[in-house]
Amino acid sequence: MSKITFIGAGSTIFAKNVLGDVMMTPALQGFEIALFDIDLERLKDSENMLQNIRTTTGSTCVVKSYTDRKEALRGAKYVVNAIQVGGYDPCTITDFEIPKKFGLRQTIADTIGIGGIFRNLRTIPVMLGFAEDMQEVCPDAQFLNYTNPMAVLTNVMNTYGGIKTVGLCHSVQVCVPHMFRDLEIDTTGVQYKIAGINHMAWLLEVTKDGKDLYPEIKQRAARRQLEKHDDMVRYEMMLKFGYYITESSEHNAEYHPYFIKRNYPELIERFNIPLDEYPRRCIDQIDRWKQMRESLVNNKDLSHKRTHEYASYIMEAMETNVPFKIGGNVMNTGLITNLPREACVEVPCLVDSSGVTPTYVGDLPPQLAALNRTNINTQLLTIEAAMTRKKDHIYHAALLDPHTSAELSMDDIVAMCDALIEAHGDWLPKFN
Repeated sequence: MSKITFIGAGSTIFAKNVLGDVMMTPALQGFEIALFDIDLERLKDSENMLQNIRTTTGSTCVVKSYTDRKEALRGAKYVVNAIQVGGYDPCTITDFEIPKKFGLRQTIADTIGIGGIFRNLRTIPVMLGFAEDMQEVCPDAQFLNYTNPMAVLTNVMNTYGGIKTVGLCHSVQVCVPHMFRDLEIDTTGVQYKIAGINHMAWLLEVTKDGKDLYPEIKQRAARRQLEKHDDMVRYEMMLKFGYYITESSEHNAEYHPYFIKRNYPELIERFNIPLDEYPRRCIDQIDRWKQMRESLVNNKDLSHKRTHEYASYIMEAMETNVPFKIGGNVMNTGLITNLPREACVEVPCLVDSSGVTPTYVGDLPPQLAALNRTNINTQLLTIEAAMTRKKDHIYHAALLDPHTSAELSMDDIVAMCDALIEAHGDWLPKFN
């Protein structure tokens, strides 16, 4: 029996989306769905929920929970990763509260910036543990990574873990529909091309019947900026740099040095930037889970509709050899020619029975490549820190981060890193 392993299966809502999709896919019937999580209560909740979906959909997939990670992985053909090391309490709280004491404010802090750096440093050792297990029990499995920070973790699994890994993010498939809905433009018949890096990929082309839609998009966006809305940072970046970005405005506010500034507090108001947004979401999700649990875990009539998540479509394409196009995070083997080869990039990829095949993009417009490189610098130094265990490289990663370096002095950045290392304690490996 072929096997799909889901690590971090206690992410019950996300497990419903991805594995519910699997159970709705004809080509994936008969697979074992192997669930693993270190939170045994949430693991049991997810198993019960998926058994409910299995019953209502009539799926022939077999759902099984494991408490031994290596056994969950043994013989897997596909591995889906959705872990969060350290969770909201204590690690996310630490990632926000320590920088705040130094005067550095964040919105999401899960990708780049000081929060992203430390999330990487505590997650990379765990991911390399997965890779070590997989090398032993399922070396040919396709690893589908949904965990942030996407670019760094996908890079590490490919480069140091030796595991076939593609990083998957929701922002690519929702980018154009979200913007067109906001600007009241019909998406019917629209063609587009997206490439760059995770959370900072660019809508390079957007056409309908061969006509470039960007002039109309920019006109509408300029009018939209005259009133408050939730996407002001992305529109501002598009109007200044020429292209729309895949990831949300609250994320992009902290990827650049232009928006969250102590000396210009009016920018927060002007661009409607939600500081400390991620902690609020975490608290809300914890509260909502208490209310939703009964309707998911104990609902024998639980139904499911296939979502836009890429995972089941990737597995389906690999099983049937019917090609499917995704936006995937992969190593830059000359795909984007003006970004570093050692970086992880987000490009269109073709999936079929031969696996995930990335497509060649060529040069990005120079201003876009330059913006990407500011974030790649921090990503690559974070990997260097994780793999060498040298504390100096943590400092280098933070010193090169656009938002951090725009706000703090070099001495304060080093002191903040030291404070974060101390506060995280055993959640981090030891650094020299």
